[in-house]
Amino acid sequence: MTYAIFRAAGQQFRAEEGARVRVPKLEGDPGAKVSFDDVLLTSDGNTVKAGQPTVTGAKVTAEIVRHGRADKIVVFRFKRRKNYRKKTGHRQEYTELQITDVKA
Repeated sequence: MTYAIFRAAGQQFRAEEGARVRVPKLEGDPGAKVSFDDVLLTSDGNTVKAGQPTVTGAKVTAEIVRHGRADKIVVFRFKRRKNYRKKTGHRQEYTELQITDVKA
């Protein structure tokens, strides 16, 4: 089982061929191909290669499936005894990727 850990938008994700991954919103239309050269670790099931900071020659290729927005989280701030309350919400935008190829 080949997998890789790659970095996208400052976060790290695990990629296996055929898996779907949600990453922070990327530019591109559904059906477009994207590739990530910022691969931090690769494994082919027997050996593990860790980069310093990245693995040279490693690449993760994916296809954009769709864009969406995550569930709302509620942000509630207050200061006790001061009658200060503030309630807001946030929905993070994401891009869902279908991993097509992992090259170690």
